[in-house]
Amino acid sequence: MLFRGFRYFFVFASLWSAPVLSYALCETDSIVERTVQEVSVVTDRQREVVAPQRLGGKQLQQLSAHSVADAVRYFSGVQMKDYGGVGGMKTVDVRSMGSNHLGVFFDGLPVGNAQNGIVDLGRFSLDNMEEVTIYNGQKSEIFQPARDFGVSASLYLKTRRPHFASGKRSNVTATVRGGSFGLINPSLTFEKKIGSSTSFVANAEYTHAHGRYEFSYHKVGVNANGNAVTAWDTVGTRQNGDVKALRIEGALLGTTSDGEWQIKGYYYDSERGIPRAIVRNVWTSSQRQWDTDIFVQGGVRHSFSAFLDHKVNAKYAYSHMRYLNPDTTLLYVDNSFTQQSFYVSSANVAHLADNHLDFDVSVDYERNWMSSDMVNFAYPVRNTLLAAIAVAFNSRNMKMQASMLGNFIKDDSTQGREDLHQWTKRLTPYVIANYDVNRSFSLHAFYKKMFRMPTFNDLYYTDIGNIRLRPEYASQFDLGARLRIAGPLSFEVNADVYHNRITDKILAVPKGNSQYRWMMMNIGKVHINGIDISGNVASKNAEDADAFSYGLRIAYTYQRAMDMSDPSDNGPRGTYKGQISYIPCHSGSVIVNAGFHGWSACYSFIYVGERYHVSANIAENYEPSWYTHDMTVAKHFELHKVKLDITGELNNIFDQRYDVVLNYPMPGRNWKAILRIGW
Repeated sequence: MLFRGFRYFFVFASLWSAPVLSYALCETDSIVERTVQEVSVVTDRQREVVAPQRLGGKQLQQLSAHSVADAVRYFSGVQMKDYGGVGGMKTVDVRSMGSNHLGVFFDGLPVGNAQNGIVDLGRFSLDNMEEVTIYNGQKSEIFQPARDFGVSASLYLKTRRPHFASGKRSNVTATVRGGSFGLINPSLTFEKKIGSSTSFVANAEYTHAHGRYEFSYHKVGVNANGNAVTAWDTVGTRQNGDVKALRIEGALLGTTSDGEWQIKGYYYDSERGIPRAIVRNVWTSSQRQWDTDIFVQGGVRHSFSAFLDHKVNAKYAYSHMRYLNPDTTLLYVDNSFTQQSFYVSSANVAHLADNHLDFDVSVDYERNWMSSDMVNFAYPVRNTLLAAIAVAFNSRNMKMQASMLGNFIKDDSTQGREDLHQWTKRLTPYVIANYDVNRSFSLHAFYKKMFRMPTFNDLYYTDIGNIRLRPEYASQFDLGARLRIAGPLSFEVNADVYHNRITDKILAVPKGNSQYRWMMMNIGKVHINGIDISGNVASKNAEDADAFSYGLRIAYTYQRAMDMSDPSDNGPRGTYKGQISYIPCHSGSVIVNAGFHGWSACYSFIYVGERYHVSANIAENYEPSWYTHDMTVAKHFELHKVKLDITGELNNIFDQRYDVVLNYPMPGRNWKAILRIGW
């Protein structure tokens, strides 16, 4: 009966979406068109129920940040794992849900990794980024693809759209960055206006760095009597952290009388060393990794009338990774993996009752398949069908949304394994409400039930995967308030109290007596209680380069993230109710920026409190707090028709030595100089 209900649910959603499947592709929301100087500007009809955390415009440009991962550190509720250096892997965890529960969307379409479920945010440069936005739960708008309903938290990356001054039909911007660790980072952006409603933009960036930096490493252990002793003390140079990476993007964008469309291509190719963990004074490494990522995506959004809108998206992605560990004293490994995916989506919304009631049906289909040169590889294929129904009610003081997402997932694999055809069918609900007490103060709350499928590595990785793994389940409860005062000095404060629960958490456990053989198991339970507070103060002319402007952004997070997996493991060295690994109880950030007559300055501070690297919260697992101070100063010039920006950055001003991940020392004081020319 349950499967029959799913089938009816899908048939109804498909019929709703059928009229628009012949269009090709884009992301965004309901449309109201205005024409200004022959350029169509599309704005949102529907307001978000709850405002997300955003970084964009001048504030994003002024940060001492090279990649998206560097920028999201300044959001409340976010923890980042950074394995050090320019090319080190960087992943993000929102509200302790785990990196696999975060959905990443690039210009409205999902960025996935079926192999391990984690997107390395260090690969996304800020050079061509207009805005970075994080939503808890999901994006609080119902006019969106079904995939957007299927995440526990979402990160939206919005690249810059071309803007042309009156009479101009092209823009060129050249940027050169240089700095510590042998960093050389040139980039070039070209924008071209084609007719009155179409434009083309291309951006290319190359990154080269040797990645070597000095470190001093002092590790304190605990002896048999429980006293602190120096385990080892190391001074050296971080090795094998080099990176060479090329990124090329191109997009064709256009508007019509009742919508807009977009086609985008992306290419990324890199070779990097993988620095090893520093253990017992050994830090040399010979591990290498090569990555090639390519995708083509596009979309159309169209308004049939004042009452009916639709949008269609599609994407093809190819990813190849080779990993080499030539060190035979450990374990010689030389493996390659190739992932491919195809994704198509249709979203449709009807505006009823004078736009007080909106009804949306969205259907997505995605196919992921993977191959490898590993012996006995399973060659998995995953077909995913997502169908969502959502309704939104908007009145003068109250906004409410509710959605139900049907998840239909089928996994197939070969090469002689058992039980290789698995169906997963789940319904996941979401409810959110916002009440405006007055024009300045509002209250909001949401509940969301979500799950995440085991990755290909979890299920099929040779000698480690477990094909009988169950999905991870997550429940989220949130209650928050927002105070916003507009005027010459805008002021905004957001505060949220939340409780999250994760069950059937997928963990790696030892297999037999060997420390080198592991098995993936559903044994984890985590309860998370937290408070997020963020505040912004900004002058009205914050984007005016010539006027005096200033801004302040503060974020603070308290989290108690407890490991509830095994109640019997509650002894002095037990893990039960221990703070889970790498999650601090207290963390926060501060950004202060100011500008006047072409000059601008930005100071940023990040603090991460005490942590433990495993759930057994005992002295030998303790990790101290760390913090960094960064400073950026820039000057803008205009010489005839040429725009010139010169920027200097000084990061980790006080040269603090710290780890984000145990035994992966981060760089000390470092600098960067940036020259940008536009015409």
